[in-house]
Amino acid sequence: MTSSNQLSPEYVTVMIGAQLFGLPIARVQDVFVLSQMTRVPLAPDDIAGVINLRGRIVTAIDLRRRLGVSGETQRAQMAVGIESGGESYGLVIDAVGEVMKLSSETAEPVPVNLDERLKLVASGVHRLDDGLLVVLDVDRLLDLKISELAA
Repeated sequence: MTSSNQLSPEYVTVMIGAQLFGLPIARVQDVFVLSQMTRVPLAPDDIAGVINLRGRIVTAIDLRRRLGVSGETQRAQMAVGIESGGESYGLVIDAVGEVMKLSSETAEPVPVNLDERLKLVASGVHRLDDGLLVVLDVDRLLDLKISELAA
């Protein structure tokens, strides 16, 4: 018997600009409002800065810049906490949505006409009634070499 988790993966949904993205729930540690961020001199444009989150130094990555989404947000900036390779990251987003449990039947491979930057970091998509959920591959999203290529 197959586990229900494989049949119905769960994603934390986030908005960046007008696009809905999904982060695998197993990779998300927390969601928090950004405050007291310190800029990092000579850091790439998509590194928003570092913050002290409950005693941990967290690198804040501006997903608008990393993914090439234009426009500015007017809301208080939020971040999704992710850990990778022993390092803590805060993925800066415009808004957090709900946790979605999606059927594997709605999953599709990355479309050929998807924006080039998104193709580099997407692991697939889900067609929803009101749009497209782009599932992000967290490890590729955090890979600085990819962000340099996409710039």
